Amino acid sequence: MTSITAKGHAKAFCERFGLRLPILLAPMAGSTPAALAGAVANAGGMGALGALNTTPDGIGEWARTFRAQSNGSFQINLWIPDPPPVRDAAREAAMAEFLAGHGPRPPIPEGPLLPDFTAQCAAMLAAGPTVISSIMGVFPDDVIAQAKARGIAWFATATTLAEAREAVAAGADAIIAQGAEAGGHRGAFDHAAAEGQLTGSIALIPRFADALEVPVIATGGIGDARGIAAALTLGASAVQIGTGFLRCPEAAIHPVWAEAIAAAEPEGTLPTRMFSGRLGRGIANAVIRAAAPPIADYPVQRGLFAPIRAAAEKAGNHDAMQMWAGQAAFLARAEPAADLTTRLWSEAQSLLP
Repeated sequence: MTSITAKGHAKAFCERFGLRLPILLAPMAGSTPAALAGAVANAGGMGALGALNTTPDGIGEWARTFRAQSNGSFQINLWIPDPPPVRDAAREAAMAEFLAGHGPRPPIPEGPLLPDFTAQCAAMLAAGPTVISSIMGVFPDDVIAQAKARGIAWFATATTLAEAREAVAAGADAIIAQGAEAGGHRGAFDHAAAEGQLTGSIALIPRFADALEVPVIATGGIGDARGIAAALTLGASAVQIGTGFLRCPEAAIHPVWAEAIAAAEPEGTLPTRMFSGRLGRGIANAVIRAAAPPIADYPVQRGLFAPIRAAAEKAGNHDAMQMWAGQAAFLARAEPAADLTTRLWSEAQSLLP
């Protein structure tokens, strides 16, 4: 694909989804306040809500807050639920004992650990986003049908070509190609296979672009104009950036996390299941590097770690904090999100003749 064709694909993508530039905010659960999403959308990109932890009422409230400050495009993202976790009392007790060395001793989680997925889907559709997006699988048939009836597009995250083809066959309008460099959780459809599906973006993007008939959105390791230009040249029609926006003032993340992003080297991030039981990439610290007992299933591990995370944030304790970040974290800038979005695209265009 030539750079001229790359620009053409980006232009077509923007026209189709109501954007002025092909940059999407990654839907990072807990780190996509409406202020950040609105700033990206007002600059011409696509805002996002990572709604994993958000109640149905909270989804509606977020959408109303977004629309009060922007008439731009936005996506709402949900995780496709895993099968019910396999409970193992001995394993969970051992993990609680380990975590007690890094913060308060966590109680063993009981009851529902996440909002009801069916109710979240209904709230997501009622909010009327430009796009619904998925990770860890494909939406149920009825959700896809309702979205299409409402004129809402569906973007599906994939880490392999087989996953991407499954999503396209189910009706996905675009595929988010998640390279191994990406921060946060891996999008593997089978959680047990995630460690074996760590393909880098430079291989994943052209593979998807050559094999799929829907647009490809690149994510993972993209933090500046060079990354954007490279992704488009490799065949992507747009990019999705997460860690690169976390130092923006609108993100309002913990200062210790923001400082750790600024100082992170590519090798200073590691894949880990410590924070949730699902594989994700974060900044390496003492709790990640420690010799831990076997991890509990998701989302039980997430429930076990929650008190540790809360205490670490309160104390500003880097060693036990949950700090998601991708391998290009060092490229993130403490810059207003709208300025960052427009600057990145302006600089990227200069690299694409």
